[in-house]
Amino acid sequence: MTEKDDYAIILDYLPYGYPISGKSTPIAQAIGENSLILLELIPRRGINLAAKEKVYIGPEKRDKIHFIGGRLPIERITEAAKIQLQEFISTMVAEQEKKLVDFFNKAQAINTRLHQIELLPGFGQKHTLELLKAREEKPFESFEDIKNRVSNVPDPRKAIERRIFDELSHKQRFNLFVK
Repeated sequence: MTEKDDYAIILDYLPYGYPISGKSTPIAQAIGENSLILLELIPRRGINLAAKEKVYIGPEKRDKIHFIGGRLPIERITEAAKIQLQEFISTMVAEQEKKLVDFFNKAQAINTRLHQIELLPGFGQKHTLELLKAREEKPFESFEDIKNRVSNVPDPRKAIERRIFDELSHKQRFNLFVK
């Protein structure tokens, strides 16, 4: 059972709904704060929302959101929401550096041929083996530490950002960060 988000971050607010839908119901495109699930939210009557605004979507009484319309298919995301999504991912990765560095310290083999680290853009078997050897000596402490101790490794921060965006944009066989 997946945990439900109590908060979502607004990526875009469409006060008149989708232009070609024929309905003029306001819609907010948002992302779940913890699950990183894209959501369509229907605001309460008379409420205006702004990009980057954090709104309560939990089980208690919601002040700004009337109901959750459902998952937002990536094909329906607006250009403005895509820009906000990139910024949100970038900020989140920076804020959660310790937790994400732990990913590098604890990542496991998925099967005999594939390791979780290899799922990151730019990380092949060679980088993965060097990373595993380096973390045996001493756990990594930061993204900078990874870059300093493993030669020619792609930027771990950027690789994680790209992987999260890929998991949101396309169905992946294995998800590392998006629930």
